[in-house]
Amino acid sequence: MGGPQIITLGCRLNIAESEAIREIIGREMPNAQDDLVVVNSCAVTAEAVRQSRQAIRRARRDRPGARIMVTGCAAQTEPETFAAMAEVDAVIGNREKMHRTSYLPNGGSDPVRVSDIMSVRDTAPHMASAFAEHARAFLEVQNGCDHRCTFCIIPYGRGNSRSVPAGAVIDKARELVGAGYREIVLTGVDVTSYGPDLPGAPSLGLLIERMLKGVPDLPRLRLSSLDSVEIDERLFDILAHEPRMMPHLHLSLQAGDDMILKRMKRRHSRADAVRIVERLRAARPEISIGADIIAGFPTEDDAMFENSLRLVEQCAIVHGHVFPYSPRANTPAARMPQVERATIKARAARLRAACGAQRERWLQSLIGSTQSVLVERNGLSGHAENFAPVRFATPQSPSSIVHATITALENGALIAQEAA
Repeated sequence: MGGPQIITLGCRLNIAESEAIREIIGREMPNAQDDLVVVNSCAVTAEAVRQSRQAIRRARRDRPGARIMVTGCAAQTEPETFAAMAEVDAVIGNREKMHRTSYLPNGGSDPVRVSDIMSVRDTAPHMASAFAEHARAFLEVQNGCDHRCTFCIIPYGRGNSRSVPAGAVIDKARELVGAGYREIVLTGVDVTSYGPDLPGAPSLGLLIERMLKGVPDLPRLRLSSLDSVEIDERLFDILAHEPRMMPHLHLSLQAGDDMILKRMKRRHSRADAVRIVERLRAARPEISIGADIIAGFPTEDDAMFENSLRLVEQCAIVHGHVFPYSPRANTPAARMPQVERATIKARAARLRAACGAQRERWLQSLIGSTQSVLVERNGLSGHAENFAPVRFATPQSPSSIVHATITALENGALIAQEAA
């Protein structure tokens, strides 16, 4: 099998942390072969938890003699669920998963090692790095969340917000660039809340300014999901005018109806979301917008849903992540009047179709253009600055940035040839 297996579910932060886990295992267990499987679980929805359990059962079937360890947000919020599974040998929490001894065979006599995540005050010292198959790296600058949206269980999986000092971020970024990565994605649970816990309360915008100055050889910087209401003028100016900041944003919008946003305990209105997108697009017309949207939140009626559906068109959302609402235990939304499951499923399908139509029109509009594309390590594919997926007609130099002419659209990816 080629060594320990890491199975990752969920967000970009989980992906980045899985790579940090891989590094930890490589240091502490250099001779480990096929006797360890780590499932880094997700708890964002009930479906994500179900998929985590399914991945564990599949891992046991595929590798019957391996030790299976479960970590991540689902393990943190529901340790008893996973401890009760016959396939699981150990459950470790989100704090414990970065301890260097956690994965050793004698790393702990207690098969369930999950501490109180709310008591964690330190930042993630590993500052998760990259994936082997990609030319871009994820760099964790923040963890946890201080907000309490009524549908969300993630703060109870990740703890309160805490930030990585800028000096450590810059040092890690230099290390990644030195290792050949041409793009860094700054990631976190609530990345726009970066800084208030640090001396001087620096903002995310200030961190980015320092990073771009301190790592001049980094050609491309990208941000993971942002809370639109926390985009201050400093950050807006960078997004609008800094050429090394990629013209692609993924916004945590969640809904397009003001009453639903209020019941979600979100801090922005529909008008706020539309306004920031319009401002960004006016300042930088090539920018592409992604968004998280929940279908079928409790009390959502047809008119409320139509407001969310119209938001997809109004904000031209081309990278849509649609989540059918599912109640999470101990969250306020779980106690609200629920929408029928069949209705939720149908609304999610309509939202996905609307996002898909926007994406198709956007990708079609790029045919004939020249795009700057970061080539993945397979040499055959990559992403444009606006995060459009690109496939090359002929192999390119891995990890290079090429100017490519877009000639066609096939199966959801742009087809390109290197520009003369």
